[in-house]
Amino acid sequence: MAIIHNKKFLIVCCVLSFLGGCSGSTLDSETDAPAPKVLVNAGGDVSVDEQSTVILNVQASGQTDELRYSWSVTPDLPIVQEDDTLGTASFIAPSTSEVMTYTFRVDVTDASGNRGSDTVVYQVNPVNASPLAIIQVSPLLGDPSMPFPAGFDIVLDASSSDDIDSVSDSNPIAAYLWQQTAGEPVLGGISLQGDSLAFTTPIIAQANVITISLTVTDQEGAEDVETLTLNIKSAGETLPVVDAGVDHEVFSGESINLYGSASTSIAASEPLSFIWLNDSEKDPQVDDFNALQTAAIAPQVTDIETVTFTLRVKDARGNSVDDSLTVRIKPLPIQPLNDTGVILQATNSEILSDFQGDFPGQDGQRGQDIIHTNNMSAKAGAGSQGFDFTRLDLIGDEVDDETSTWHCVRDNITGLIWESKASGSSSGLHSSRHRYSWYQSNDVNGFDGAQNGTSTRCSIGNCNTENYIAEVNSQGLCNFRDWRLPTHNELLSILHLGKTTAPMIDTDYFPYTGTSQSSALWYWTQDASADGISNEQAHSAWAIDFASGDDHFLNKISAGRVRLVRAGR
Repeated sequence: MAIIHNKKFLIVCCVLSFLGGCSGSTLDSETDAPAPKVLVNAGGDVSVDEQSTVILNVQASGQTDELRYSWSVTPDLPIVQEDDTLGTASFIAPSTSEVMTYTFRVDVTDASGNRGSDTVVYQVNPVNASPLAIIQVSPLLGDPSMPFPAGFDIVLDASSSDDIDSVSDSNPIAAYLWQQTAGEPVLGGISLQGDSLAFTTPIIAQANVITISLTVTDQEGAEDVETLTLNIKSAGETLPVVDAGVDHEVFSGESINLYGSASTSIAASEPLSFIWLNDSEKDPQVDDFNALQTAAIAPQVTDIETVTFTLRVKDARGNSVDDSLTVRIKPLPIQPLNDTGVILQATNSEILSDFQGDFPGQDGQRGQDIIHTNNMSAKAGAGSQGFDFTRLDLIGDEVDDETSTWHCVRDNITGLIWESKASGSSSGLHSSRHRYSWYQSNDVNGFDGAQNGTSTRCSIGNCNTENYIAEVNSQGLCNFRDWRLPTHNELLSILHLGKTTAPMIDTDYFPYTGTSQSSALWYWTQDASADGISNEQAHSAWAIDFASGDDHFLNKISAGRVRLVRAGR
């Protein structure tokens, strides 16, 4: 038996000796292979969290001290490598909802062109930060901890809730869930799974505390809960909501807008009563002190004064609420221009003669026209709305007797003196039936116009504006010899845009202007128009239609009416 064991031992030794001999031969072969000229070690594999900044580092040696490094990655990621002579680089681990693996390779080259490389694997792990539930209250009545009225409509907005590591920038929150955890029930029949929640505070005899909770869930399943507590007034403590309107300023004689609003959410607190109070010693005239929406007339002042109007509202329970607005009243300045003649006011759908406080700042609420309507304008003469005219006779004296004839009209606001036209049945120089082409010899705009244009007619040789001006000046109308065509703005100043029928002018002072309801009543101005340029010359001039109040340019050869003017002061 011992001999047999020895034989077995020899056989095992021989096998081991043979294997050992083979291994040694292999190692000798590997040792004989040339060593790499650039040795690179990128380190062991690494596990990192998403959205973290990771520093890549490599150790390398070559045949020269000068080495250059080049990093790459699969799958692709942005790598920041500021200096390729250093072995460091960095990357930001991407957002992910599952484990991601990235293989980084670094190639190192020495100054002799020898190259070596190594790889390192980075595993990026998802890390789900909890979302943030945010509740905003609208409308917010000051501090959200203060009591809200009963019967008040509240909207809770959670759309600002966010998730800092969301996998979807456009939709970071996957689900919303609203719940009421305390107080009088208010969420019956309301969807509880949107990003907002609208409900009405309860109307009950006692004050109440309502608690609402919001649970938000992000796209990766994490949750956050926010709780909001609202204090609710009892029905008896809930006061009317009152707004006296906006602060504004007016001139003496203009209308002050007293358009308040008041409401109550408690049916048992109705009806509401109203009264307007003011602190001015001048006691502005208010149309109706007990109307919620009314107007006042700004009193005469010599310096700027500030008046406070207070709207006091009482409900049927005896609760009283005040709200105020301030109005700056300014002295009426000297008016260098006429107003438009408009005193009507408009809404979105109609034109009315009543004061429209819901649409403030209209022409019919401001200026000389409404001041005249409020019986607070002083005129040197007379005229419709805010216009102030005086008639003049043939020698330029004022005509006091309204039954006497007149030939000129002085505008007491602008100081301009205007030609008065004669009846169209007259064939005299000032007849309203005459038409003239626009003409000005040596016109600075290049084209003089037409000496006798299309369809003109008059009582002088050539029917053009220059000839007509010369003839009127030679006769000395109203004892003046400096008559001329009006400018565009001067002619606009006597338009009465408050009229609803043609002609758009105060016919008590300017008769025979024309009565056309279907065609234009064009009157020439002295201003050439840039429209209608031909060969770099202006072939058109501005005219104003006293049938519609529009202005437009006409070809200078056209036949138009003329009303001359002169500077009065």
